[in-house]
Amino acid sequence: MSDIAAMQAGLVEEIAATENLEAIEALRVAALGKAGSVTALLKSLGGMTPDERQAQGPLIHGLREAVTAAIAARKAALESAALDAKLAGATLDMTLPADAAPKGSVHPVSQVMDELAEIFADMGFAVATGPEIEDDWHNFTALNIPETHPARAMHDTFYFPEVGEGAAQRMLLRTHTSPVQIRTMMEKAPPIRIIAPGRVYRSDSDATHTPMFHQVEGLVIDRGIHMGHLKYTLETFLKAYFETDDIVLRLRPSYFPFTEPSAEVDVGYAQEKGRRIVGGNGDDDGHAWMELLGSGMVNRRVIANCGLDPDEWQGFAFGVGVDRLAMLKYGMDDLRAFFDGDLRWLAHYGFGALNVPTLSGGISA
Repeated sequence: MSDIAAMQAGLVEEIAATENLEAIEALRVAALGKAGSVTALLKSLGGMTPDERQAQGPLIHGLREAVTAAIAARKAALESAALDAKLAGATLDMTLPADAAPKGSVHPVSQVMDELAEIFADMGFAVATGPEIEDDWHNFTALNIPETHPARAMHDTFYFPEVGEGAAQRMLLRTHTSPVQIRTMMEKAPPIRIIAPGRVYRSDSDATHTPMFHQVEGLVIDRGIHMGHLKYTLETFLKAYFETDDIVLRLRPSYFPFTEPSAEVDVGYAQEKGRRIVGGNGDDDGHAWMELLGSGMVNRRVIANCGLDPDEWQGFAFGVGVDRLAMLKYGMDDLRAFFDGDLRWLAHYGFGALNVPTLSGGISA
C-alpha cells in the first residue's frame, strides 16, 4: 500500500471514530485547513515533474475527495443523532389549553368601511354595490354630465378600447360610485336610502391622490326631501364617525352636474402637534375650515333619467373619500402608504380582527 493510500485509510478510520461535532471539525482543519496534511500534499504538486504529477496527482485529489466525503457523512450522522436525542427528551403536553393570539390585522380602509356601514345602518341606510367596470351612460350620461365635461377626458378616466358604435357602448373603470345610485333608482322603487362604498379609479397620483381609491356615496329618494335633511344626516354621520359632538358644518354653494343645488361641506378643525383634529367652529381662534365632502339635492334630470317623476320624488346625495376619512381620523399623512403592502405600517395602523365596530361600544374600538 502506498503512503497516500495508507494516509487515506488512517484519516477515514479516524473520522469514523469521532464522537462529537467539535472533534470532526478539528479533524477537518487538521486535514483540509490551510496548514492541513492533505492541503500540504496538494501544494506539493507544483514542485513535481510532469511525470510525477501525472502519477501522484490523481492519488492526492482522490485523497482529498475521500476525506471530504467521510467528514460530510460523519457530520451528518452526528447531527442526526443529536437531533434524535433532543427530540427524544422533548415533550409536549397536548392536554394544555391553547391560547394563540389571532394573527394579522384589519386594514384601516376596511375598518372605516365597517364603521360607515354601522353608522348609516343605524340611520336606516342599506349598503348597495355595483360593477367597477361601467359603461359611459351609467357613469356620465345618466348623471347629467355633458359630453364636454373635463371628467370625461382621457387624462382623467381609464377607458377600455371601444367595442361598439356609440358612446353608450364605451366601457371604463368607474370614476365614482354614483353609477350604483343610478342602478338602484332604476331597479328599486322609492323610498330609497342607501350608501354605496367601493373602489373607484382616476388617473392621478401624489401624496393625497392615487389611481385607485375608495369612496362612499349616500343617496336618499323620498317625498318632501330638502336640504335640511341633508345637513342633519351629514352632522349625525360626522359626529358618530369622529366620536365627538363638537362638529360644526359649513355648506358652501358649489356646482356638480348631478345635484342642484350643490354644496361643498366644510368642517372646523384645529392643528395639534402637526395633526388635524376635526371639531370646533372654523371661525374661532386656532381653528380653520377644511373641505371634506360634496353634496346636494339630486338633479331633476337625474331623477327623470332613472324613470322617476321629479315632481313627486326628491332626494339628496353626498360623497366622500374613505381613504381621506381614515387619514383624518387616524393621523395618516400619505395616501400612497395605504397601497404599499408594508406589514410594518399595517402593524402600526391596523385594527384587531375581532374588534368589530359598533356604535354602542365605540366604532374605533
